[in-house]
Amino acid sequence: MTSNAPSWRDDLEKHAPDILKQMTTLQEKVMKDGALSLKTKTLMMLLCDSLLAHPDGVTNIARRARTLGVSDDEIAETVAVAFLMGGMPGLVTGANAFRD
Repeated sequence: MTSNAPSWRDDLEKHAPDILKQMTTLQEKVMKDGALSLKTKTLMMLLCDSLLAHPDGVTNIARRARTLGVSDDEIAETVAVAFLMGGMPGLVTGANAFRD
């Protein structure tokens, strides 16, 4: 794994490589352009991590989204949906999308 890999991936690679391989295969299958674009799916991931209160995930997904051409306005609208659906916890966690 790369040095940018989340620590949980490193842990799985060391202790449960078959599970990591299965998860990676599924992720690669799902996270590509289809009926929904990769950009849209990435924003959906950001929304979900906001609602599930994963601040570091939100930050990392927002960085990935920006490499796909997602604008701060699109991220802000996604955070607004997190607020609408999840209240203050979704908003506060979603705000991590603007971390450097």
